[in-house]
Amino acid sequence: MEDESWRIPMLVQELAAKAQQPPSRYVQPKQSHPVSVAVAAETPEPIPVIDLSRLLSADGADEEGNKLQLALLSWGLFLVANHGIETSLMDDLINAAREFFHRPLEEKQKCSNLIDGKHFQVEGYGNDPVRSKDQTLDWSDRLHLRVEPEDERNFAYWPEHPKPFRALLHEYTLKCKRIKNLILRATAKTLGLQEDYFLAQFSDKAPSFARFNYYTPCPRPDLVFGVKPHSDSGVLTILLMDKDVGGLQVLRDGVWHSVPTSPHRLLINIGDFMEIMSNGIFKSPVHRVVTNAENERISLAMFHGLDPEKEIEPAADLLNEKQPARYRKLKAKEYLAGFYEHFCKGTRFIESVKI
Repeated sequence: MEDESWRIPMLVQELAAKAQQPPSRYVQPKQSHPVSVAVAAETPEPIPVIDLSRLLSADGADEEGNKLQLALLSWGLFLVANHGIETSLMDDLINAAREFFHRPLEEKQKCSNLIDGKHFQVEGYGNDPVRSKDQTLDWSDRLHLRVEPEDERNFAYWPEHPKPFRALLHEYTLKCKRIKNLILRATAKTLGLQEDYFLAQFSDKAPSFARFNYYTPCPRPDLVFGVKPHSDSGVLTILLMDKDVGGLQVLRDGVWHSVPTSPHRLLINIGDFMEIMSNGIFKSPVHRVVTNAENERISLAMFHGLDPEKEIEPAADLLNEKQPARYRKLKAKEYLAGFYEHFCKGTRFIESVKI
């Protein structure tokens, strides 16, 4: 029987405690080394900041809406200030996640994403799936949890300790949903669509996932990625970054730019579904995470997707003879299947959806 142990790599946190060098499975091909790919010395202009309170106000909505449109056209992402989530909730949730990642392995394994220790499934604690022996692995562990629909939460994968974790994540999820709805209404307006166009794409079966990313210090950050370059698959991602340790980089016009830490602001980026629905007016940004030798880093990404049976296609009101559809129509579940296959290879599925 063929040895398939390669499918179950060691948890990076455990590996880092023993390894002086990252194993070859984590080392990027030479042309892709984090140091050999150009990173701008400084960002051409700062990552845009959208003031959510102004976006909602009677006198500031138009001006802030114009800033949002420019941010989406130029970056595909932006920071959000005055978003209404208490700083204490953000700090408490990240601290609870940190406490979970610091707990003994046998306790974390109670939330493992491996069934019987060998069959991968999306939810839980561990690594991302390994599809091939030559796949380059990411230097990170994660805790990936379905938070919506609420009645489909699988608490078997939600940590019981620390005790406040579940209540904190529940509260944070509700607040992110409000922000998602506000941003999607404003985004529809920037495109001249009905305000609820994007919200109407979400059914009560639309999934949202919380992904806690844990980046262990790496002895050779010049050789590995915390997460390889990719774009996100869904409609919108709300990222709570580590407030002290940077590492996120975004690709713009062929150059990588480091996203500076911005305590208690949220970073929002659109995903591939939004690129398709906007018919390519807005592009889903490619981003990656680099590691460092000294400090651990934790982030929380909230991914907002669509019902697996939902068909994704360019909005009809954006199409005409001069602007035909640039993407073919397909179901969300078909897109996700292609997305994960490509992600493992370090390529982008959206390229094969273009007409």
